[in-house]
Amino acid sequence: MRRWLALLAAATTSLVLFALLVPLLLLVRTAAESGAVARASGEAESMAVAVGTAGAAGTVDAETLHLTAERAAHPTTVFLGDGRVLGARAERSAAVELAARGRSVTAAVPGGREILVAVQGAPGGTAVVRVLLRDDELTGGVARVQAGLLVLGLALVGLGMLVADRLARAMTRPVSSLAGVSHRLAAGDLAARAVPGGPPEVRAVGLALNHLAERITGLLAEERENAADLSHRLRTPLTGLRLEAESLSDPDEAARVEARVDALERAVTAVIEEARRRSRDRAECDAVAVVGDRVAFWSVLAEDQGRTVELDLCPGPRTVAVSAGDLAACVDALLGNVFAHTDEETPFGVRLAPAPGGALLTVDDAGPGFGTADPLGRGESGAGSTGLGLDIARRTAESSGGALDLGASPAGGARVTLFLAGSGPLAGS
Repeated sequence: MRRWLALLAAATTSLVLFALLVPLLLLVRTAAESGAVARASGEAESMAVAVGTAGAAGTVDAETLHLTAERAAHPTTVFLGDGRVLGARAERSAAVELAARGRSVTAAVPGGREILVAVQGAPGGTAVVRVLLRDDELTGGVARVQAGLLVLGLALVGLGMLVADRLARAMTRPVSSLAGVSHRLAAGDLAARAVPGGPPEVRAVGLALNHLAERITGLLAEERENAADLSHRLRTPLTGLRLEAESLSDPDEAARVEARVDALERAVTAVIEEARRRSRDRAECDAVAVVGDRVAFWSVLAEDQGRTVELDLCPGPRTVAVSAGDLAACVDALLGNVFAHTDEETPFGVRLAPAPGGALLTVDDAGPGFGTADPLGRGESGAGSTGLGLDIARRTAESSGGALDLGASPAGGARVTLFLAGSGPLAGS
């Protein structure tokens, strides 16, 4: 914006100066020519007075007139009526003949201009005084004055651009600050606030942005409390479910159900803690430990259903920029999809491999694959579920700075690959 304002000021100033300087330059040239002609005409008039005075005395001192003509500032010639020529050498042109009839004229000649003054009453008839004005004398000093005007014009254009740049800086600096605050808010820094400054309109935008940030903070706090309250309500049915599990007659079955209830209660507790967290600071965890723990949890159900589990974990620790709770929820969502959308005895595999800048988590199965062309739409599913599992995985990967990719497994089923960006000194190892 600064550049465009500076260019606009330069263009405007240049147009104004062009409209003023062109007539001024022509005026300077015309004034210089008029001044030179006036000075030459004055010399011719003075010489004509001398010739007329000599004629009034009845005699012409040719020697004196000749010396006077030679000492003149411009080449001066006196054509007497008796044919004599005094002063500088010159041809008796048609303009001289015209002047000899009693008319004072100015005529253009090669190399300049001649000023002709008729002197009547001189001995032998009308005399003519001729003063030659050369072309360089007509434009003497014009080039210097014009160059000075052009330099002044350029200086004014530069000054205009400088002033425009200062004004643009005063306008764009607060706008850039507002853009920075908006980017910080978009990145999750809800404490970012703008310092209103600049023109009144920009200050108004800054105040509006601060008001919007306050409103967003309030709405998020309200949503966190609502989520925490909703999650807390789940504790009552969980308590009832735990009591039902304890009343089972089969100890093994009761222990298995209680373990599932404990896991569900931990998940509810994690939701409450996450909802009440005021800031989403960049967390980290050991992906090897979290993935191994969640696969071990699901392996019990896989054994009950006759599923083969292939687990391949890289040597740990492998630190990624995701909290342990978020990564656990992500793995649970992916493995939950496998159990929900594939038949029993369908094998699946989980692989965690090192990758430049993080880790690569891959979940394969030998099921029918994805049932929709766009399985990443939040709340949409091709298999009749809530459609949130893959979205949870995608948001987990993106929160670390990574990404999610979908494809087909070697067995023809679904393959989900997550790149989890690393955190700490092991990120790039």
